[in-house]
Parts: sequence; C-alpha cells; structure tokens
Amino acid sequence: MENIRNIWKPELYRIQMEAPLPHRISCNHCPDRPEFYGKEYHGIMSHKEATLLLENEPNGAFLIRQGNQNNDFYTLSWRFDDKIHHYKLYYDGTHYIKDKRYDTVYDLVADGLIICHMELKAHGILEMINSQTNYTESPYVTLNRRKLNTLSRIQQSSKQTSPILNKTENNAVTDAVKKPPLDLTPCSEDNPLLTKYSKAHSFKVHTFKGLNWCELCANFLWGFTAQGVKCEDCGFIAHLKCSEKVPNHCLPDLKKIRGVFGIDLTTLLNAHSSTLPFVVRKCVNEIEARGMDSEGIYRVSGFADEIEALKMAFDKDGEAADLSVYSNINVIAGTLKLYLRLLPVPLITYEVHPKLIQSIQVKTVSTQVTQLRACLDMLPPAHFNCLQYMVQHLHRVSQQAEVNKMSAHNLSTVFAPTLVATPPAITDLAFEIRALQALIEYCPQIYYGAK
Repeated sequence: MENIRNIWKPELYRIQMEAPLPHRISCNHCPDRPEFYGKEYHGIMSHKEATLLLENEPNGAFLIRQGNQNNDFYTLSWRFDDKIHHYKLYYDGTHYIKDKRYDTVYDLVADGLIICHMELKAHGILEMINSQTNYTESPYVTLNRRKLNTLSRIQQSSKQTSPILNKTENNAVTDAVKKPPLDLTPCSEDNPLLTKYSKAHSFKVHTFKGLNWCELCANFLWGFTAQGVKCEDCGFIAHLKCSEKVPNHCLPDLKKIRGVFGIDLTTLLNAHSSTLPFVVRKCVNEIEARGMDSEGIYRVSGFADEIEALKMAFDKDGEAADLSVYSNINVIAGTLKLYLRLLPVPLITYEVHPKLIQSIQVKTVSTQVTQLRACLDMLPPAHFNCLQYMVQHLHRVSQQAEVNKMSAHNLSTVFAPTLVATPPAITDLAFEIRALQALIEYCPQIYYGAK
C-alpha cells in the first residue's frame, strides 16, 4: 500500500474535493414544468431575472429556465467563481451538453462544476498531463516492470530453444516474432511455444467509481463521470490524452475473455501466452494423426450438433477439451474451420487482401513467390504465425491428394472464404482461391526458401 501511495499523485484529487457542490434553487409554482425536470425548473425567465435570483447565492447554485416560448432548448444558469454563467441544455431521453450525457440534471451540474473548477484551479497540471512525453516515474513502469521483465526473460529463453521464435520486432520487449523460419510442424501440447505479441489496448470511455488514478501519469482520474478510458482486454486505465501515449503492451486478462471462439486472435494468444491458438493446434494434431487419408477431409461436413458440442467444450474446458471422443474426423475438421471463420479479423487481413490479389496476377512463379512473401510480411505477427501453421498443414494434406482427394485447388476452394478477408461486395472468389492455392502449392519456396 505504501508503494501505491508513493506512486499516486493526489494533487488533482485534493483540488477536485474543493469544487463547489450543486445547490438547486427551487421553484414550487411552475405549472408547465417538463416531466424530465424537477423543482429546479423556473419556467420562462429572462437572462437578467436569472442573474438577479442567483447573484446572492453560493457558488454551485443553479436553476433551469426557458429563455422564451419559441426556444427549442432550455438554459442552465449557475453561479461559479462568483459569476453567473448560462448554458444551453437538451434532452432526448438523457440530459446532455455537447457530447456528454447524464442520467440526471444533478449529475450534469456536478460534473460541470468539477470541470470548470479543475480548468480554473488545476490548469497547470492538466497542461502538463496533456503535453508530457517522458513518463520516467510512471506507475506503468513501476508496477509493470516485474511483469515486463518476466516476459522478456520468457521471450529470450524461447528464442534460444524454439525455431519459431528467433526474429523479433524492434520497438518493445514484449513484441513477438514476426517471421519465423523453417517449419511450424505440430508442436507438443506439453510444450506450447510462449511469446507475447505487440497488441494495442482496446480503450473505451469509462465512468469510474471511487478513487482511481491514471496508470500512465499517476494523476487522479478527475471528474464526476467519464473520467477516463479503460482497456476492455487487460483493465489498464488512463486519462483520454494519456491513453494516446500508452505503449502497445496490452496483456489481456483471461478473466475478461469469454471462451475462445470469436475472440481477436492477438488478444487470445496474449492472454494464453501462446504462439498459436490451442484450438488450431489440437485440431491439426488430431487430423494429422488420424485424418490425412480421409477422403474429402475439410470438404465433407461433420455433424452440426457434434461440431457445436466440441466448440462448447473448447470454450468451457480450453486445452483440456478431449478430441478423442469424436470418432468422425470431419467433426474435428469442421470445428477448426468454424474457429477460423469466427475470427473477427480473418488470418489474411483486409489490409493485405488487395496486395494478395495483385501478387497472384503476375505471370512467373518466382515473381509470385516473391510478392506473396511480401504480402505475408504485412500481416500482424499473430496472423502471420497462425497462417503459416495452417498453410504448412494444408500443404501436407495436399501431398496425399491421391488418397484424400483434396488437392491444393480443392483445399483453397474450401478455405478461401474462411482465411481471406474479402470485402462484402466481392462474391466471385476466383482470385482469392488462386492466391491461397499458390500459398499451398509453393509453401516450400515461400516459407523454407527452397528453390
């Protein structure tokens, strides 16, 4: 607790506590009062009348009025800093001024008084927060140093022992490999590959209860409502301005992630400290163990109710899900396709899609391979690794096409709608199929550098 007390800078909290509190000036006789206002509403009242009524009241005193019967808005008049101020009010189910909304008029006034007070009394601190670039004393550094050092040690260890982890991005200790060399053959479930991918925070405006402070600048999250932002994946909180400076070190909390299907790939992998989704790894392992010679693998549908049951098992039990109870290998294949189809962003992203289509239209194989490699380098690291794992697996499946009847073309026809992010306006996937077929057929040249 002492460490936290030393980190937190309480000056903004002290200043906020000095802000005036709302004090309603009541009007008991107002027959035309709107249903969404209470006794603070004074009916039609001029600017001068409101000023006279408030000038002897304490700071924080307020009333609501209508300037004249032709106005399509109401006016909030209050006393602050020993002056009378007037603001336009609107209501559409909630009370609002500009882009801020409130359930009650009291909340609106309380927040407004705090905002005005902070702008008046804490101007210097707020300017420093908005302009500061060097956070050497940030609690982000102090409280997360041990976590970041641990991740760094894991990454260094993994780079020495795993063929997938020997190329890192340059801008952060927790950034993951982008371009693994050689083979991504199915790895042991007892020895998952650990890494952390560079991931931006998923910040959303949040109203905090109680005392909270920014985890980047250490200053109090001041205000009555919508005081700052909170990451939906890891819980990191910050001022809105500070959130623009937070490094891409989001470390998702498993408690905030429900299941595994339909979850952003990078978020899920960071939460599980894994290079590959265990759904993909377990399904591929199972298919390569007992389904490579199954005719129509990935093309023949499994039973929908069994696929749903396995999906629920993955969401509920995670890596402990037992695939051996499903004798029909097409159920395993169907579940894998479902997982990939439900990714919010497919493995080949919308940004890479146009480059992919361009690369497949060049004439020579060597140029295609070169341009396809360039396309893959544009993918986020998590997508790059998972796509490589899948393409290498599909290449192995295609090598047994005489038995399973699934050539590179057949496999690309099945997987193109799932693996490639295609704009909705595109209904003919001929180019996408050709591109994925090229990835499968030229897999050794693309990923191994074979001639």
